Amino acid sequence: MGTLTKAGIVDYIYERTDKNRAEIKDLVESILEIMKTAVKKDHALLISGFGKFEAYDKRARKGRNPQTTQTITLPPRKVVVFRLSRKFRAELNR
Repeated sequence: MGTLTKAGIVDYIYERTDKNRAEIKDLVESILEIMKTAVKKDHALLISGFGKFEAYDKRARKGRNPQTTQTITLPPRKVVVFRLSRKFRAELNR
C-alpha cells in the first residue's frame, strides 16, 4: 500500500460525489489552507475523533555534522507534532 497524496484524496472524493475534479481540488486546498493557518496562528488544530496537531518552539541545540564530526549549533525552529485521539488509537489497535 502506498502513501495517500493530495491527488489521491481528490480522486477518492471525486469517485464518491457528482462534483468535478476542479471543485474538489479547490475544496481540498481550502481545507488544507485552513488547517495550516490554524496551526500557524493558534499553534494547535484539534479534529475530534482523529487527533491534534500542535506546533511548538524548539530551542537552539548542539548537533554534529556526520560527515566531518564537527560540532555545530542548530538554530531554534518550530516543529509540528500529531497526537492521535483516544478513539482513533483504539481503532488502530484492535
